[in-house]
Amino acid sequence: MHVIVWRFTTDDAERFEQHYGPDGTWAKFFRRSSDFVRTDLLKGADAYLTLDWWTSLAAYDAFREENAEDYAMIDTLCEALTTFEEKLGEFEVSG
Repeated sequence: MHVIVWRFTTDDAERFEQHYGPDGTWAKFFRRSSDFVRTDLLKGADAYLTLDWWTSLAAYDAFREENAEDYAMIDTLCEALTTFEEKLGEFEVSG
C-alpha cells in the first residue's frame, strides 16, 4: 500500500473540505482508477493533512501520467482554496 501525504492551510475550511475530503473533488477524480483506495482528511489546530492511499506507487504514477491534463485543471481550480501547500512525502506501508 502506498500513501501520499500533503499538508495544507486554508482561510476557507468549509470549501477546502468539500474539495479535499473523502468524498471531495480530488477523491472523486482519483476514483477513476481501481487502484485508488481512499483519501483521509485530518484536521489539526492550524493545518490539514491529506492522505491519498493507492495500491502501489506504480499505480499512482500511471494514473498521474494518464490523467495529467485533468489533474492540472483540478489543481488550478483548488489552488485558490489554500494559503500553504507542502508535500510531506510518499510512504509504503511496512510489514
